[in-house]
Formats: sequence, C-alpha cells, structure tokens
Amino acid sequence: MAPGGSAPGAARLGAARLGGTEPGRELVPRPRGRLPARLPSAAQRAPSGAEERGRAVPAAPAPGRLHRPSASTVRSSLAWEMKNSRTEFSTVSSLCVQKAQSSVHLGSVKGKTTKLFTASCISTSVPNSCEIQMQEQVEILDWKTKKQLCFLDKVEPNATIREIRLMFHKLYPRWYPARQSIKLDPKGKSLRDEEILQHLPVGTTATLYFKDLGPQIGWTTVFLIEYTGPLFIYFLFYFRMPFVYGLDERFTSSPHPVVNLACICHSFHYIKRLIETVFVHRFCHGTMPLRNIVKNCLYYWGFAAWLAYYINHPLYTPPSYGKKQINFAVIMFLLCEAGNFSIHVALSDLRRNGSKTRKIPYPTKNPFTWLFFFVSCPNYTYEVGTWISFTVMTQCVPVGLFTLLCFIQMTIWAKDKHCTYLREFKDYPSLRMPIIPFLL
Repeated sequence: MAPGGSAPGAARLGAARLGGTEPGRELVPRPRGRLPARLPSAAQRAPSGAEERGRAVPAAPAPGRLHRPSASTVRSSLAWEMKNSRTEFSTVSSLCVQKAQSSVHLGSVKGKTTKLFTASCISTSVPNSCEIQMQEQVEILDWKTKKQLCFLDKVEPNATIREIRLMFHKLYPRWYPARQSIKLDPKGKSLRDEEILQHLPVGTTATLYFKDLGPQIGWTTVFLIEYTGPLFIYFLFYFRMPFVYGLDERFTSSPHPVVNLACICHSFHYIKRLIETVFVHRFCHGTMPLRNIVKNCLYYWGFAAWLAYYINHPLYTPPSYGKKQINFAVIMFLLCEAGNFSIHVALSDLRRNGSKTRKIPYPTKNPFTWLFFFVSCPNYTYEVGTWISFTVMTQCVPVGLFTLLCFIQMTIWAKDKHCTYLREFKDYPSLRMPIIPFLL
C-alpha cells in the first residue's frame, strides 16, 4: 500500500514525469503526440485510501502495455507541467498548438465532458514557453440613454483605446475615431488613445460609454483661420477703407508714428503665430469640434476689428508720455514675443519623435526658457506680457479689455495644465506656479 493512501497509479506517473523509476519496476513511456483515447472506467480508476485497506497492491502493468492514470492524476500532472518551465517541451507540445489557441478535453467522466484549460503556446527563443492568454469583452453604451450600441467580443487585454475606437468605427462608419469620446463613466473624462484596456478598472467584460463629439476640424486648420482673420481685418482699418470712416478719410494715414508702429507689432504677432502653427506646434489632440470655430473666430476677429477701429481712428491721440512710453512698450513687446517663441520651440522638442506622452518641461540653455523654474506655463506668461506691452504702447481701452480677457482665459488653461502635471508626476518641481511666479 502506498503511504498516505495515495493511488499507486499516481505514484508511478509522478515518478515517470520526474525522470525516476520505482525500484524493481519498469515503466514503459507513454507515446507522444496525443492523449489517451478515453478515460479509464470506474473499475480501472485508482482506489482511494479507504478502498485500499485490506487489498493488495496491484501488480505493475506488463511491459508494452500503456497504463491509464485517473482523470484527477492527469489533471494535476498537466497543471504541474504548465507551472514549471523546465518541463520537456515535447510533452507540452502534445497539449498546445504553436501560436494558436486550443482546448484540451479529457474524455467523458460520468457522461460529462471535462474541459481542462485553454492555452496559447507561443514559440519564442525559449522553446518550452507556454502562455495562457485571456480575451476580454467590451460593451459600449450610449452615454445619455445607456442603450447598448455594440458588443465587442474577443478583445485582447493589451488593446488600446485607439484600437477600440477603430473597432467601433468599423461598426459605425459615420463616427470616425476623432469624433468619438470613450469614457468609463457617463459624466467622467474621455479616455486617452494610449490607455490600455487591462490597466483600466474594469473586469473581463468592460462597460464603456460613447459620446458623439460632432464634426471635427484639425487644430492646424483652426489656428490658420483664427490668426489669418485678425491680420487682414486690421489692414482694413489701417488703410482706412471708404466704408470704415467715411469718404472724407478714405485711404488717408495717421500723422502719429505710434499708429504705424502698432500696425507693425500687431501684424508681427499674428504672422509669428501662423509660422508657429505650420512649423513649430505639435498637437496632442488632433482635432476640435467644428462648432467651436465660429466662437473662436468671433472672439479673435471681433476684438481685432474693435481695437483696430480705435487705434486707426482719425481722432486717435498718442500715449500720454510720448516716445519714452512707446519705446519702453516696444522693447517689452519684442522680449515677450521672443520668450513666447522660445517656449513653444522647447515644448515642441518634447514631442520631436511624434510621441504623445506628456513630459515635464525643463529650462534649456536659452535664457528665455529659464522661466520654467518658476511657472508651469511660461508661454502664457509671455503671451499676457505681449498684450500688456501693446496696451501700454497704444494706451487704448479696447486693447486693455482684450488683454484682461486673455489673462483670465490663459489663467484657467494654466491652472488646468499645472494640476495635470501635479497629478501625473510625483517629482514635479514644487516651486512652480501656474502662470505668475510666486503668486498665481
């Protein structure tokens, strides 16, 4: 009798798998290539400890005859082989098909089919690697009605949100990936394209919510439209077109040099923006809702027309402090423009290889980038400084109001980016403020 009441068949099978033999007995190796055709009957199965009492140990099978172990013994032995990577690959290869999924069934036990496991064997540089892969299911619901839009089956766990968007686009061609907003919660934030499904807090069946963002337009096109408008609108007032100030003042010029200087600075600012849009900027989000272009154009174009009307008006008066005020404002304007351009180049270098991964920006050898020591968004700081200097130069109320609105909007953007940096990077510099050093 085997010690502990274990089955003699299990002991012999375990010894054979571990490369040893039972003293005085010869074991014939099992043919490779496939499993036994059927499981042993109840009479042939190894007896339990209770059944063994009072019975003699059965003799070993005759040479040349295959011994059929119990289903539980085979199940435990196969599990041991899958767990230990040192198992002989020829034995495991009989259970797995390379680079394909296969289900192993062990006959019929009491009329029921027993499924052992589903495995995927991948042939690598180490020939005995066998990897078990699980596939997930993705359910996509409408964010407002909670109605099921589609059910994606057999999704790989390492699939990204971008891949899920493409799968959804195949089912609904009118909702291209840029138009889709995929969320974990109907009121939550949209998931980024690079996020991986298995890293999200979901089970084997992930429930995602879809929101239609509407028709989209590329950011490059958006900026070109927004910045080209103010450039040409300003010229309509500078050259005093007949429909602007009347026939008596048509095509006349202002006697004040500051008016000409203001036109040069205004044009330089928007030409710089157009050049940055084409050659410098790298956008992490490629598109914007088409409906927002109308709002943005009204803001930029409307303010350009308003401030140009007063600066180029025949009754316009120059600044109170004359040339000193104008010269100081021009110097500050040029410095802020150079700083803004330097920051945009530094931010663009972080995504030089087309990467969309967010990184911490640091100062470079360029002195204009040293503002990164104190603020998270120095490009907004320089932008506000540009419009403050333009306000001082022209001493015009509409320009001052436009500068105030710019500061409010850019402060909101800067705070949002600053919070994102703090949330994503634990080692983010603690001295930095969103937009104004040491204050805000």
